[in-house]
Amino acid sequence: MPDSRNVAILIFDDVEVLDFAGPFEVFNAAGRLNRQDLLNVYTVAQRSPVVARGGLSINPHHTLEDCPPPDILLVPGGRGARSLLEDAALLDWLRIQAGRVELLLSVCTGALLLGQAGLLDGLGATTFHTELDLLRSIAPAAHVVGDRRYVDNGKVVTSAGISAGIDMALHIVTRLLGEEHARATAAHIEYRWLPGDRA
Repeated sequence: MPDSRNVAILIFDDVEVLDFAGPFEVFNAAGRLNRQDLLNVYTVAQRSPVVARGGLSINPHHTLEDCPPPDILLVPGGRGARSLLEDAALLDWLRIQAGRVELLLSVCTGALLLGQAGLLDGLGATTFHTELDLLRSIAPAAHVVGDRRYVDNGKVVTSAGISAGIDMALHIVTRLLGEEHARATAAHIEYRWLPGDRA
């Protein structure tokens, strides 16, 4: 187990802001709680700047080419995820990272990209409530459910839309650093969280 884990968060044009910013805040706060340095959180994109939903302009920390090797990779969603479903270079990058990382996470329609890359085959998965059927068509070998805020398969964890990503991130903090640390993180960001609540 590494002393400090790299947490890479993929961003792209038309990404849903809370999909990536919610988990970013959770992991950043958890990593620095009590002045520790447990998680190194950064964004990665194909190009810079990225224009998220609502016109928010973001300068990612890294490109796919110079991204430090992640221990944890999070793929958010938003309308922009659909336009990447046929992006062979990005899908190849996701497959390569999936073979290396400790944890592969998705929020909302980020699961569509994992499904398109063949990374959900044989696994449970969820996504934004209006896109469950699309995920089923993209990843027919996955068991897609619509009644969970997140689905934990061990290495691969998917969450439903937007705010569900915060719950999933706190669940991951629990797995990595313990429930007390996750509770303290939730209290620090003033987020009302019910540990173990996946519904």
